[in-house]
Amino acid sequence: MAAELGDLQAFLAVARAGGFREAARATAGSASALSEAIRRLEAQLGVRLFNRTTRNVALTEAGAGLLARLAPALGEVEAALDVVNGFRDRPAGTLRLNVPVSAARLVLPKIVPGFLAAYPAIRLEVIVEESFVDLLAVGCDAGIRYDERLEQDMIAVPIGPRVQRFTTSAAPSYLDRHGRPQHPRDLLNHACMRGRFPSGAMTPWEFERDGEVVRVDPTGPLTVGIGGGIDLIVDTAIAGLGILWAFEDWVRPHFESGRLEPVLQPWWQSFPGPFLYYPGRRLVPAPLRAFIDFIKASANRSRGGGES
Repeated sequence: MAAELGDLQAFLAVARAGGFREAARATAGSASALSEAIRRLEAQLGVRLFNRTTRNVALTEAGAGLLARLAPALGEVEAALDVVNGFRDRPAGTLRLNVPVSAARLVLPKIVPGFLAAYPAIRLEVIVEESFVDLLAVGCDAGIRYDERLEQDMIAVPIGPRVQRFTTSAAPSYLDRHGRPQHPRDLLNHACMRGRFPSGAMTPWEFERDGEVVRVDPTGPLTVGIGGGIDLIVDTAIAGLGILWAFEDWVRPHFESGRLEPVLQPWWQSFPGPFLYYPGRRLVPAPLRAFIDFIKASANRSRGGGES
């Protein structure tokens, strides 16, 4: 039984997008053509792959099983076909990256414009989410995460700043009313805005000074999902409602404007910057190879220019 490659690709697109219209937008195709491809595939396989209602499309058990095996297999097919890209003067094709909001906000803006200008035949798709995902299963070529969240079989390439810091800060008006903490444990008596990961976990705030590490789990009036909710926390802190904990680069403009005041600065903890990661067990697609070469060259230029 040999299913058409195009029908299998249609199945993969609908499964990843969660619907025919969404898949049509992602593939620049039509929902009716995708629906027909799925009907044809289901008829050939003799099983239903999706449960469909007027509002929802969901994988059946058979569909979920097919997706788990098909996504990596088609990824290998695409990688094999991509070998032809090596014979082009300039790489072409699609590069799909899975990144957290912090990378989309703080790392990629300094890289993407130059990369797209250097490689006009490459189309970049960036999926922004906080969950750690199976890159091949979700159709991505690479991702950006921090070292502690990387699997052992992944190849990791440094990307962006190599040293970052978490900061605590608040509006001067809040600190004038409630006092300025002198030790991390003082935060337990303050209103602190928190972030929650998609898993439900809330990471304790960690500080370090002269070898002493202090972790605190403060409370406050606002908790948001890590990623998309960070701007709301920042705005709420600027309004004088409490203290926030965030990447230094995220809030530095507000330090410079005076809208936020650093808190416990001697205790701010440094940590290594993020990595671009990708599976080491498959051929590297030409667009990804071009991206890796670009960020390595950019890092070399930065070091040569004396930037930190």
